[in-house]
Amino acid sequence: MKIVQILPELNEGGVERGTIELARELVKKGFKSIVISRDGKLVKQLEKDGSLHITLDVCSKNPLTVFSRVLALKRVLRELKPDVLHVRSRVPAWLVYFANKELQIPIASTVHGFNSVSFYSKIMTKANRVICVSGAIKEYIQKNYNTDENRITIIPRGIDLVKFNPENLDKNFIKEFKKRFDLDGKFVVSSVGRITQLKDLETFIRAIAIIQKEIPNAVGLIVGGVREDKRDYFNKLKSLVASVHVEIIFTGSTDSVAEIYALSDVVVSASKKPESFGRSVAEALALNTPVIATNHGGVLDIIQENTNGYFFKIGDAEDLAKKILGTKELKFDGFSYIEEKFSLKQMVDKTVKVYKKLCK
Repeated sequence: MKIVQILPELNEGGVERGTIELARELVKKGFKSIVISRDGKLVKQLEKDGSLHITLDVCSKNPLTVFSRVLALKRVLRELKPDVLHVRSRVPAWLVYFANKELQIPIASTVHGFNSVSFYSKIMTKANRVICVSGAIKEYIQKNYNTDENRITIIPRGIDLVKFNPENLDKNFIKEFKKRFDLDGKFVVSSVGRITQLKDLETFIRAIAIIQKEIPNAVGLIVGGVREDKRDYFNKLKSLVASVHVEIIFTGSTDSVAEIYALSDVVVSASKKPESFGRSVAEALALNTPVIATNHGGVLDIIQENTNGYFFKIGDAEDLAKKILGTKELKFDGFSYIEEKFSLKQMVDKTVKVYKKLCK
């Protein structure tokens, strides 16, 4: 079977990681895996894992170039003759919609997020099969687009249980990281991800200030990069830290995310906007670290409240602090839970099943 996945670019992000991981596993299963994108830093990894990458501008929203890009895509698809097209974003989905009118290749789409309700977004529900990454996403598209139940499959994003495995951690990195930031003997509460307003790091910082009154050795760890357009926001966060007299460490970004989750006592996801799935939540749980998240979106499918984590009210630092303190009582086998419910294997197996149904 020849599968073509199409997405705007292959740079960092959950959609990109999911594409790369699925492509790698498809190759292992003996499928021909091809990815079309405008390019990106993950192309080398994709090709190293055995997939073919084709560079096309399936990213630009410029309406003046749509016709030429549709023709270019149509030529590529006619030459490739894929069994299934898998679109992962709205611009590629529209380009495929026009390029495929004559070719009639079966299409699967993955709805990754709570896109604005519009005619433009509706294209993601027009595929022959629609994959939703969580129950929350399924509910969202059915409510707003009346998508046929029979065309929808819920497939949670898969967690790589080789990388996010307590047995496979880089112990030297953990040791050096703890030494570098003086974390030995500390109660570490972490927030992992790019620094943006949507992460509501203000609430995270205020909650750490509250718990430090009860746990003096508590420290907040904010792990993530800062884009140039977020510099002002980053500076406001540093001013807040100074004003509430709290110990917060901004570490910058790192590729050793599994090790960060493992060395943390608690991981917090304080997102103001509901996340479509909540990959970071599942990854942290796989490393047996409890997670506290805002009570909406895809994380509702992942956290088992009072067992491996808690939910808290959006923007409520007091509630978050209370839940952080409560995690000291939690004991659970997170790896086995994620292996059963949210493994990369289950994602690949369920996706291949969708592809086979489309081919029939």
